Amino acid sequence: MTTLDYVVIFVFTFLVVLAGISFGKSGKDMKSYFAAGGAVPWSISGLSLYMSFFSAGTFVVWGSIAYKMGWVAITIQSLMCLGGFLVAYFIAPKWRKTNVLTAAEFVRRRLGERTQKLYTLIILILSLAYTGAFLYPVAKIVSVSTNWPINACIIGLGLLVLLYTVVGGLWAVIITDVLQFVILTVVVAIVVILALNNVGGISGFIAKAPEDFWSLTGGEYSWKFMLAFAVYNTVFIGGNWAYVQRYTSVKTPKDAKKVGLTFGWLYLVSPLVWMLPPMIYRIINPNLEGGLGAEEAYMLMCKEVLPMGMLGLMLGGMVFATASSVNTTLNLAASIITNDVFKPWKPNTSDKQLMSVAKISTLLFGLGTIAVALLVPSLGGIVNVVLSVGAVTGCSLYGPPIWALFSKRVTGRAVLAITLISLALNILVLLISPLNRANEMLLGAVLPFLLLGLYEGYLVQKGKKTSLEYKNYQLLKEKNTLVTESNSGQNEFGLKILGNTLAAVGFLIVVLAFFGNNSAVLIACMGVLILVVAALIHPSVKIISKA
Repeated sequence: MTTLDYVVIFVFTFLVVLAGISFGKSGKDMKSYFAAGGAVPWSISGLSLYMSFFSAGTFVVWGSIAYKMGWVAITIQSLMCLGGFLVAYFIAPKWRKTNVLTAAEFVRRRLGERTQKLYTLIILILSLAYTGAFLYPVAKIVSVSTNWPINACIIGLGLLVLLYTVVGGLWAVIITDVLQFVILTVVVAIVVILALNNVGGISGFIAKAPEDFWSLTGGEYSWKFMLAFAVYNTVFIGGNWAYVQRYTSVKTPKDAKKVGLTFGWLYLVSPLVWMLPPMIYRIINPNLEGGLGAEEAYMLMCKEVLPMGMLGLMLGGMVFATASSVNTTLNLAASIITNDVFKPWKPNTSDKQLMSVAKISTLLFGLGTIAVALLVPSLGGIVNVVLSVGAVTGCSLYGPPIWALFSKRVTGRAVLAITLISLALNILVLLISPLNRANEMLLGAVLPFLLLGLYEGYLVQKGKKTSLEYKNYQLLKEKNTLVTESNSGQNEFGLKILGNTLAAVGFLIVVLAFFGNNSAVLIACMGVLILVVAALIHPSVKIISKA
């Protein structure tokens, strides 16, 4: 990397952090800090959901699979669109109709305080594992590009993400997500075009690729795995407490449906574009050794083709996009601790004191995340961590509350028992007799729903139509309606911050075109495209806010 790349990284980091902390004054109470006032435009919330899910491991986890196995990585990611569509039509509107601030609040109202307390404990512990696994790829990308020690990158980047997440709350998370989406889409398009030119175009790429590079499945990623992964993603997208915030923070159930549809359509078309760089790098350098070496393929492709300055921008975009999953989960953890643990314990606490608890919770949880991320290399690399933890916990943890959204019969005790049984059996199998990837994912996806279905059938056979907990929940739901603010001022402010930041980055890319040599025209066109997007955002504030 050149001096110009480091300058670009510094400028880009400054712009992103400035955009995030600009929302410091908007988070004056719990609803604005954790739900952005409850009336976020669905388009923004949908893009934020996409980036939160997309960035969990696209560059490292799926990039590694794309380098080694080609089209298999595209098949896996494309299945996520099915989850998005199912969530859009069946689950997201249900979450918005609950009129809650967080998923934990729904669990407490619908299934009881005892169930909520244990769920909260499990979610917080596992969130540490997830966020640690999400922070590691960020540091990995920087370490590969700069040759800085991986541990120093983990600590430094963790503290940086903490800064704007603590200050800006959910608005900071959402706006920085959308910012990364626009910038990364443009920069990855540049990488794909330059990379294809490097291997003789599309025809050259196809001709030089390994014979099995175009197989839809391969190795441990069989159709059985794909089916289980589709079920898992539906549950994870629809039930993960961090993603539930995207459905509860919009104005209406119809808007919540649009959030899910945005996610689904983006995942239908985007995997091919995102996965091409590491696939093409396999042609250029087929000798990366082992799984951990393949994890570097995405960034190595960028280093191969991007001119000076643009590599720094790509690195900055990848870092903050991957960090999206970290700041999303940090905001979730703080919301659980503040709204669902501290507030019920101290119900008379003022909003000012609750906001202090929220920010301290974010800070402490973030420090814990950094500690976990430091342990990831000793746990077999990020691929094993993300896939194994996800397979064991995803459906077991998030499936039962989703079932409770639809079932009038299920009780808190039953949900808790099924969750613990599913987790215990999956962990037991993982430790004693590990399965292959497909069977591991299938067991994790099917077991909790099999148990829930058997229990529901048992209640139907006994003639039980409605549980006492559900009746109490309905009474409580009628009394407690989440009042959404018009938020026109806050939405307009958010769009202005987004537009201004995009304009600054677009101008930066146009300047970098002067250093682009043979790719100068392409880079300049992409910079102008971002400037056009930034210009469209400002005049359209009222239209987007009503969308």
